Amino acid sequence: MNPAGLYMLEKPEPFRTMLLHLQATVEAVTPNAELLFKWKLPFFYIDNNPFCYLNSSKKYVDLVFWHGAHLTKHTQVLISDGRKHMKSLRYESLEEINQKILVDVLLEAYALRDRKYYK
Repeated sequence: MNPAGLYMLEKPEPFRTMLLHLQATVEAVTPNAELLFKWKLPFFYIDNNPFCYLNSSKKYVDLVFWHGAHLTKHTQVLISDGRKHMKSLRYESLEEINQKILVDVLLEAYALRDRKYYK
């Protein structure tokens, strides 16, 4: 099995379900995203460029956007945690995932891939 898939399947609940839900949503919204295992994390690449990655801690799951600093929608829920370029959507339970916000942010991030900082 793919190491990225193993990363998600080996996490305890509720994090496993959250990670798998986020993976399915990323793949549905950005069909050309390729799931790789980089820096010991499930990473989505688009056209050989990092797009976003999944990270699970003991308290939450983050969907981290590589160029999150350029996102303008739903900024009130995006977390920077002192990171200059990356921002994330953070969830402590599956019920916290607002699918509309998740899809909106994914679509905006996907649209950014044509910008100069992706080249």
